Amino acid sequence: MTKIISLVNQKGGVGKTTTSINLASSLGKLGKKSLIIDLDPQGNATTGLGVNKGAIEYSIYDVLNGTCEAKKAIRKTGFTNLSIIPATINLAGLDIELLERGYQNATFKKNEQLRNALLPVRDNYDYIIIDCPPSLGLLTTNALVASNSVIIPVQCEFFALEGITQLLNTIIMTQTRLNPNLKIEGVLLTLLDSRTNLGLEVVEEVRKFFKDKVFNTIIPRLIRLVEAPSHGEPINEYDPESRAALAYTNLAKEVIERNGNE
Repeated sequence: MTKIISLVNQKGGVGKTTTSINLASSLGKLGKKSLIIDLDPQGNATTGLGVNKGAIEYSIYDVLNGTCEAKKAIRKTGFTNLSIIPATINLAGLDIELLERGYQNATFKKNEQLRNALLPVRDNYDYIIIDCPPSLGLLTTNALVASNSVIIPVQCEFFALEGITQLLNTIIMTQTRLNPNLKIEGVLLTLLDSRTNLGLEVVEEVRKFFKDKVFNTIIPRLIRLVEAPSHGEPINEYDPESRAALAYTNLAKEVIERNGNE
C-alpha cells in the first residue's frame, strides 16, 4: 500500500525541503519507488533535484488547477527509484484561484484537489513525499487531506517549539473534518549542532513533549548538506559517506519500519 507523507511546519528554515529530497532519495536507494511532490512555490525541491525550471512543461500548479493529469507532470530524476512533480512560481497564486472556484461553485472541493489528482497514480509508488510550503494555507491543507501521515521537522534551536501548537491544531482540524485517517508519522529533529548545549537541551525538550513520536534519527547541521542542493543532488549522491547521508538512510529505515508495523 502506498504511503503518502507530508513534511509540514509553518516555520521556514527547519529542514522540510532538505528532508523531503533526502528522505525520498534514501527510500529510493533502499528499493522503494518514491515520488516527491514539490508543493512550495519557491520550488526548492525541484531545483535541489537538478530539474531545469525553464524546461518544465507541466507542474503541480497545472495538476491542481485541472490543466493536466498528474501522470503528465511526473518527471523521472537521475536518481534511483525517484520521480518528482515539480513546482514553479505560478503555484504562489493557487490558493486564491482555488478559493475563487469554491465561491463560484458550492460543490467544488477546494481542499481535495491534490488527493483526487493523485488517485490515478498513487499505486505506482511505495512512498509519496509532499514538500509543503512554510504556511498553513490551502496548499498545506490539500497536502494533509491527501496524506496518510505527517512528519514534523523541528530544528534544534531556540524557539524550536514555537508555533507547534498552531500546527497541531491544524492537523487535528484536518483529522476531524477532512481526513480522519491522518496520523503523525513522527517528529524529526534537524539542524543539530552537537557542539552546543542549547542543541542538546532542545533535543531533550522535544523528546519530553512528543515522547515516542520523535524519530531516533537526528539530522546534523553540516555544510555538505547545505551544498548538495546547489549541485542538484541529494546528499547520498553528493557525499555518500557523510554523516548526513547516513542519517537520512537511517531515517528512511525508520519510516519503512514504522510503515511495516502498522
